[in-house]
Amino acid sequence: MQPLPFCQQNPVAPAYRRGWVDEAVAAIEADQCRTADTHLIRLIVPALAGIDIYLKDESTHPTGSLKHRLARSLFLYALCNGHISEGTPVIEASSGSTAVSEAYFAQMIGVPFYAVMPRTTSAEKIAAIEHYGGKCHLIDDGRALYAEAAALAARLNGHYMDQFTFAERATDWRGNNNIAESVFTQLKGEPRPIPDWIVMGAGTGGTSATIGRYLRYRQYPTRLCVADVEHSAFFDCFRNRNRTEVCERPSLIEGVGRPRCEPSFVPSVVDRMMKIPDAATIAAMNVLSRRLRRAVGGSTGTNFLALCRLASEMRKANATGSLVTLICDSGERYRQTYYEPAWLATRGLDPAPTEAALSSFLATGEPLTLAVDDAANPQQARY
Repeated sequence: MQPLPFCQQNPVAPAYRRGWVDEAVAAIEADQCRTADTHLIRLIVPALAGIDIYLKDESTHPTGSLKHRLARSLFLYALCNGHISEGTPVIEASSGSTAVSEAYFAQMIGVPFYAVMPRTTSAEKIAAIEHYGGKCHLIDDGRALYAEAAALAARLNGHYMDQFTFAERATDWRGNNNIAESVFTQLKGEPRPIPDWIVMGAGTGGTSATIGRYLRYRQYPTRLCVADVEHSAFFDCFRNRNRTEVCERPSLIEGVGRPRCEPSFVPSVVDRMMKIPDAATIAAMNVLSRRLRRAVGGSTGTNFLALCRLASEMRKANATGSLVTLICDSGERYRQTYYEPAWLATRGLDPAPTEAALSSFLATGEPLTLAVDDAANPQQARY
């Protein structure tokens, strides 16, 4: 394998090289050089004049989701820490998108990849993992995800990537092209370049940790709102200041929500959390998809619903400002689930009432009356 060109190649190469690891790191860095930044889309909503809404479109990464950034960081972290060498099997516990992106990077550097995931994971995500040469290890009980991934890594003498532990430390939160730095760079020419809020869902907790830390490091007044889902431990962990909170029922919204408060989730950098019902998530996903004229995924709906509640509060207070959230992935991966009426009916989900309320809010600017669990950081008065 010939080393690929690096963005800023040192013209005086050292005599000693680490062989395969150097080539693997160079290949992943070259991928970043080839990858343009993702778009920051302004959503035009005339009824909310004075409140600018921006959507960071992470679905345009080569592997189609926000998790492309995380997977790149995790591989570089593991390679530079000596956890992956030539031929080392890489194992991950994932509900889908992270595994798709990790399979891509594993194929790039030529190591085997195994995704341990719930049997309920969408067929589209399983197909995407297999497309990049990964193998899917499906289990019935999502609560056993971590233990099975660790056990599989031990059996294969491989490396358990463990995104839920290492997501917050693998990414450089001070900058180096992380998502927070990208957002603020792209907002520089906008009328209100410092957003009032950034809204982010929590899967590993790593991206919210990166954004929250970056806001403090750069001394921005922007606040961070994390949108959690119906079946997840993150919200209760935040509200009760208790990292032992658990949720016995697995999340229906892939990519966000966890049965425990993951090690990468950092509640102290979050200013506010909302717990969005699953039916409301699907409703917001549908409304935003129609406005964009393309399908978005479920976790994007979670984000968008929380953003609209914040916009409604600003509108009621006659405040102006800007709000930013993410398009996490494309809805094409969920045609057989979130976009399938029979799938929703089987699970007792009726998005129609919330869909009507949200559509009315965006059309008229009248207050959005949707009750959700909502909590502020009890320490925020000290900031």
